Amino acid sequence: MQNLESLHREAMNLADQAILARQRGDTEAVLAFTQAAFAKERAAADLVADQLDLEPTRAVLHRSAAVLALECHQLREAERLIGRALAGYPPNDIANELRDLLMEEIYSQRQAID
Repeated sequence: MQNLESLHREAMNLADQAILARQRGDTEAVLAFTQAAFAKERAAADLVADQLDLEPTRAVLHRSAAVLALECHQLREAERLIGRALAGYPPNDIANELRDLLMEEIYSQRQAID
């Protein structure tokens, strides 16, 4: 099983590849890299989901995975990740960022779909 640091590092490398693909205008590669980055970051967040003593790392990984989920148009998964992050003890600034992400991104995108 991969460890937390390697999963996160791989996720960030894939996210960087998505940015480069976006700059090239390669939308298929953007989606592929973003989905792969999301899978890795979600796996990293899953490893620490129950380790409430690992704040703020736990909340940061969940926030990062939620942002990638949004980029993959997986609103429900992003919402679930934010809820799981807030169920822990994130520092106030990160908790506020998570709430903002929930309200401004997820709920506004959901209203646009409905």
